[in-house]
Amino acid sequence: MTTLGYTLSSEEHGPNDLVRYASRAEEVGFDFLSISDHYHPWVSQQGHSPFVWGTLGGVAEAVDDVDVGVGVSAPIMRMHPAIYAQAAATAAAMFDGRFLFGVGTGENLNEHVVGEHWPEHGVRLEMLEEAVDVIRKLWTGENVSHHGNHYTVENAKLFTLPDRTPEVVASAFGPKTAEAAGEWADGLWTLGPQDDLVETFEAGGGEGGTNVTQLSICYAETEDEAVQTALEEWPNSALPGELAQHLPTPKHFEQAASMVTEENIREGSIITDPDPETHVETIRECFDAGFDYAYVHQIGPNQEDFFEFYEEQVIPEFE
Repeated sequence: MTTLGYTLSSEEHGPNDLVRYASRAEEVGFDFLSISDHYHPWVSQQGHSPFVWGTLGGVAEAVDDVDVGVGVSAPIMRMHPAIYAQAAATAAAMFDGRFLFGVGTGENLNEHVVGEHWPEHGVRLEMLEEAVDVIRKLWTGENVSHHGNHYTVENAKLFTLPDRTPEVVASAFGPKTAEAAGEWADGLWTLGPQDDLVETFEAGGGEGGTNVTQLSICYAETEDEAVQTALEEWPNSALPGELAQHLPTPKHFEQAASMVTEENIREGSIITDPDPETHVETIRECFDAGFDYAYVHQIGPNQEDFFEFYEEQVIPEFE
């Protein structure tokens, strides 16, 4: 089964607006919502970064039937895995079996705020695997003590648990992480229609998992208008390599993004073409690549025109 979803972009919108957009997305026909878990926005122009677990409480009251996922949390540093276990269990209980817990190795942008050293990727991957092990132990409802390489838990027991244990879906953007996550994750979470990444994840042991991917778009009446909005609101998408994992503050991202041009946006991964067929074809590529959930991130403040465009010209193609 394939499911089309919508991004609740915590970096661009306040909590009350996110709750309102969640309700509107379900109303127009989206079947999945993903919400980002950030401490900072990427650049100051985006303007927001509410606490995701508080916002999810409002979303749970605002929607009826859509699936909801955190895309993604990094349960390795900013909060202890035992606290993430409690937060995700509570969210899963509120969504009554419709909750996915996306996890990843995170970005320095969000994790350095507690003053810990930012480890290299291989260490963060080890930390993530151990953190997920702690979380799953706590989700059993048993009394848990854990003394590992990175985390300690003493006599912890969760009393509020969902009827259905949520799937843990691991974020990966390259083959090394995808293959490693295949050993322990319930699915793959990434960007774009990357069929080779799905194959790598499955080869690592993740066959049969729930695979999730995001498409970034900027819908406007003209492509020029969309490109300009994307350049102002989401220039970070055009930064190369591993900068997104290592730059520590929005100011540093703004400095790096000052080199991003309109041409970079046009040639990059953001869909700025207002032709509905472009959107439909790209979403179909994601489903053909083996993704179960494909969700779209509308960049910028113009969410209502986007909702109308998708309700009338894109979502009907997938019903």
